[in-house]
Amino acid sequence: MPKSPIFLHFLLLLVLTVFAAIANATAAQQFKEAPQFYNSPDCPVITEEDDQLDGEESSILCSDQAVHVAMTLDTAYIRGSMAAILSVLQHSSCPQNIAFHFVASATANASHLRATISSSFPYLNFQVYSFDDSSVSRLISTSIRSALDCPLNYARSYLANLLPLCVRRVVYLDSDLVLVDDIAKLAATPLGDNSVLAAPEYCNANFTSYFTLTFWSNPALSLTFANRKACYFNTGVMVIDLDRWREGDFTTKIEEWMELQKRMRIYELGSLPPFLLVFAGNIVPVDHKWNQHGLGGDNFRGLCRDLHPGPVSLLHWSGKGKPWTRLDANRPCPLDALWAPYDLLQTPFALDS
Repeated sequence: MPKSPIFLHFLLLLVLTVFAAIANATAAQQFKEAPQFYNSPDCPVITEEDDQLDGEESSILCSDQAVHVAMTLDTAYIRGSMAAILSVLQHSSCPQNIAFHFVASATANASHLRATISSSFPYLNFQVYSFDDSSVSRLISTSIRSALDCPLNYARSYLANLLPLCVRRVVYLDSDLVLVDDIAKLAATPLGDNSVLAAPEYCNANFTSYFTLTFWSNPALSLTFANRKACYFNTGVMVIDLDRWREGDFTTKIEEWMELQKRMRIYELGSLPPFLLVFAGNIVPVDHKWNQHGLGGDNFRGLCRDLHPGPVSLLHWSGKGKPWTRLDANRPCPLDALWAPYDLLQTPFALDS
């Protein structure tokens, strides 16, 4: 039965009202200023040099002595990003030697994001780079969870193109994590003579489940992993040699698999499988303590999870549930209490100290 014009008009107004409420709630988020963190006496001194980027930015953004950290930045996850930044600085021996490289969608309000970071971290060394969503949107296939289909999730595949050529190595971090150890230790992971990236591997995971029967039943495709001890690794924490990435043109290799996915449906899980297809079995394994992942629960129900056995240097709420959402709903998982101390959100009831 066809709907009346009045009903359709009402439905449209309802949808617009909901979206406006969400946008206003996001825009209304205010964050506290974080403490300033200082280098320990034995940190290398990074001086201002003549070869500054564009003649304007601090040379630390181009220094090999800096620890370079790349993250995506958007309004939906800005609260998580702020907590992650604070955790990195708080546990670093040389916080003033950390350079942050934030990638934001070209359609985002970059000036607002930049101002938000600056107001909470006035002394932070950072740059915001614009990512053209259209460069990857045409390649994205729907996955098991709509949040995974956001074009910005794929920005990690384009870091070598987005960041200045002088940035040769970077630690990529998702926005739903906190560090409880010095990031310099992770950044110093030896990559050997040939490896492009390092990440914690999980060889006990069922690797075949990340690809469809179409993939495994086609020898031309499944032989991709021949002579490779391919293991699952989480792309939310990676150490990347950008020089080697550029030399090997790995962005193009990832895009080629995404183009095939559009035609044949060879995987189901967003931006992860193309990374596995290109790099699994050819990465430097990092200790699991650097990615205690899955704390957001599974992708369907977001159930609470415990830590994996062993030491912890990084807590990662990958999965459906995010700690700030569960805390706001007063339905936190036990481990969300470990994220809460890094939350910089200024609540309406907080009093100025």
